[in-house]
Amino acid sequence: MTLTTGASASGLSATQPNPQDLVKVTIDGIDISVPKGTLVIRAAEQLGIAIPRFCDHPLLEPAGACRQCLVEIATPDREGNLKKMPKPQASCTITVSPGMVINTQQTSPVADKAQQGVMELLLMNHPLDCPICDKGGECPLQNQAMSNGRGESRFVDTKRTFAKPIKISTQVLLDRERCILCQRCTRFSAEIAGDPFIDLQERGAGQQIGVFSPEILGIADGRGHGSGDGTGHGNGHAHGAEHAPGAAADDPGGIDALAAASAIGVSQGPAELDESGQPFSSYFSGNTIQICPVGALTGAAYRFRARPFDLVSSPSVCEHCASGCSIRADHRRGTVLRRMAGEDSVVNEEWNCDKGRWAFQYAQLPDRLRTPMVRDAATGELVEASWLEAVAVAAAGLRDAAEAGLRAGVLVGGRVSVEDAYAYSKFARIALRTNDIDFRARPHAAEEEAFLAHAVAGRGLTVTYADLEAAPAVVLAGFEAEEESPIVFLRLHKAATRRTPTAVFSIAPFASHGLVKLNGSLLTCVPGDEPRLLASLAATSGGQGLDEGREALRLPGAVLLVGERLAGVPGALSAALSLAQATGARLAWVPRRAGERGAVEAGALPGLLPGARPVADAAARVDIAAAWGVDHVPSFAGRDTSGIIAAAAAGAALVVGGVDPDDLPDPALAHAALAASSFVVSLEIRDSAVHQYADVVLPVATVTEKAGAFLDWEGRLRPFEAALATDALSDHAVLDEIARELGVDIGAADTAALRAELAALGEWDGQRIDPPQVAANSPATRGDGVVLATWHQLLDAGRGQDGEPYLAGTAHRPVARLSAPTAAAHGLAATGHVMVTGRTGAITLPVVVTDMPDGVVWLPTNSRGSAVRAGLGSAAGDLVSLSAAGPDAALVAAGTTAASTGSAGSTTPGGHA
Repeated sequence: MTLTTGASASGLSATQPNPQDLVKVTIDGIDISVPKGTLVIRAAEQLGIAIPRFCDHPLLEPAGACRQCLVEIATPDREGNLKKMPKPQASCTITVSPGMVINTQQTSPVADKAQQGVMELLLMNHPLDCPICDKGGECPLQNQAMSNGRGESRFVDTKRTFAKPIKISTQVLLDRERCILCQRCTRFSAEIAGDPFIDLQERGAGQQIGVFSPEILGIADGRGHGSGDGTGHGNGHAHGAEHAPGAAADDPGGIDALAAASAIGVSQGPAELDESGQPFSSYFSGNTIQICPVGALTGAAYRFRARPFDLVSSPSVCEHCASGCSIRADHRRGTVLRRMAGEDSVVNEEWNCDKGRWAFQYAQLPDRLRTPMVRDAATGELVEASWLEAVAVAAAGLRDAAEAGLRAGVLVGGRVSVEDAYAYSKFARIALRTNDIDFRARPHAAEEEAFLAHAVAGRGLTVTYADLEAAPAVVLAGFEAEEESPIVFLRLHKAATRRTPTAVFSIAPFASHGLVKLNGSLLTCVPGDEPRLLASLAATSGGQGLDEGREALRLPGAVLLVGERLAGVPGALSAALSLAQATGARLAWVPRRAGERGAVEAGALPGLLPGARPVADAAARVDIAAAWGVDHVPSFAGRDTSGIIAAAAAGAALVVGGVDPDDLPDPALAHAALAASSFVVSLEIRDSAVHQYADVVLPVATVTEKAGAFLDWEGRLRPFEAALATDALSDHAVLDEIARELGVDIGAADTAALRAELAALGEWDGQRIDPPQVAANSPATRGDGVVLATWHQLLDAGRGQDGEPYLAGTAHRPVARLSAPTAAAHGLAATGHVMVTGRTGAITLPVVVTDMPDGVVWLPTNSRGSAVRAGLGSAAGDLVSLSAAGPDAALVAAGTTAASTGSAGSTTPGGHA
């Protein structure tokens, strides 16, 4: 198997610049030729000359805000005579020109004096409290004050102070007296994330960074001049924020936006309020803390907890989605205290989302599993056991189930590394002699397995981040980029806001806020009707409002991104393949979980062996058997997740690796199947709902405690090493022990050996599984019902975000979206609540009237108070009913079992004797 890690896989060619495009300049007496358009500060960097700077950042547009990078510049006039510019210039805003002569602080007393003067002005009001500042020890201002500043300050008056901290959100705090107005944070928010949630306010000496909230905070004191769009997102500047009526006395920044709104009679849509009541938030706000050159912006979770020189930094990879972000884990005494975005130009550049930055506390919660547990036959409770005992019991239980003809199934969660997924695949085929293995702990279909085997497995880097940036058009089908793969969203935003923008189209029931930020076009679609719309795009004509998208997909380099949600719509993935073939657009599959693409390559599917080898192909089975050193691998058709659950309900044994029953298509059936299974082995990080049924619970390592790799959505291998030295075992090491107890050697003890073995297998060069050709279902007759639409929000009730209340505070509040006619038809007020009733229960949420098709209601899949699968027993495309409800109605009505609303304790009775 070919797994590429290097930059050569990015799709970028390392070409030398045309000599005609080079500009010759002189910097500190050294001649250098650089590409036309290069900034002076970048040209100096190529010579190893460090010009001090604060506002400059290579991924942000030049601003010249801090004035720290002043240099002397001379350019030739028409006669070729050098003419100095009358004053020192900001080297971060001026591009080189032929014959330019630059003198930095190294050779120019004028530039040196100018830089020292700027530094003195910056420090005039800046507090000199470095020992207690969170930035102390890694602060550019601190470093450059020592290297390029004066030894003494001439300022003897009282420094300016502000009340602090200002809560930009529940997670981001602002100390205004430390701010040097470099504008890095505001520029990042507007340029990179498309979220102008903070902005410069006031003028002159009173200028400061403040919360961008024109609808509430600006209007509050009559001095704002912004305009809202009816969704809670306005434009303009808010001045005098700290005087907003309704703000608490200890909250001078006006954080109590709800009180302010009430005081002035401004209605704020609940969809745009986060848990703190803020009218706006950003999924990328943590990047502003990282790029802040001083200690003005800090994170609430890390604030005053450690200093950089106390920490050990280890490179790693984020485990929360398939974006594949490089991260840096900073830890002390075996505990991770913070995570930062790592630098990787071909993947996440220098950014990450707030979930990847802050959602790591789950590994340190009290319910973290440290010791194996075995269910006591006498008491029915789980009790701690040694590894030897637990592994022996697990092996014996699986052996007994096999001897009784109860074929075991293996459910693999989306958290596993490539090596872990490969070990699960080997364990199932060699130790359990079964093809009953599936990584899809979510809605799925046989059509999706055929799609993955045909179009994804073994295809390598068919579409990359660089391709997204260069694409003339990108169509999103069953995929909400900002919510499901944030770095994909950032790349699309970068492409959509450039001079020649990428056209983005989304097949969805309404234009999400993310699509609006991409300046995208909505291809309106009722859930379940995606195959028809995709087929219309593939046709040369027909379909109202589709001509623009149809033409865009036929442009060279166009990309079609499909999400995992299309698996729940019969015929959708078949139609997507046909569309790509008809238009020539490149097709990429973007799953939501970090381990899913790697699990495809590792063969954690019932019909697929590692390296895209079909189980049904005899030559492929012989190939794998020879590589594994066994006589054969099972040839019978395996069961998918739904089939494995159905078999467990009839008594089959289960090996469960990090699966939450409430994520499965039918949670009630999953709980019943776990209870009915003859034997359940769980490999898990923390206590889980599975454990009330498990016979053996085996603790496994988190991503910071083990070595491994994820395969991102591109197909790029993202290896990482263990950041913390612990005795926790990876999933593959635990499986290896169980297999040995069963008398089988699967060779899964060592991470490096597994990775090498998987790479040595190579890709299958034989006949691939045929593309799926599934016909679309006929649209359901609605009657009195409405069609359910749903997808996950980035910050939701997922267990990977447990233990981080500050991050949870920035999650969008769950709402029910529906059109004005649909609301009116069901007697729902625009500011009221609606009860959505499904097959097994109901959910009550605030109503948000949205421009979307009539007869459709959208709910977040797994946000607080909106657990769609467990609460409704329904899926996207199903019919549900609506009724008016009061705000005090239960969020999850009768019909939701206790097992589906919380995880069980480790000693809960009810397992197998």
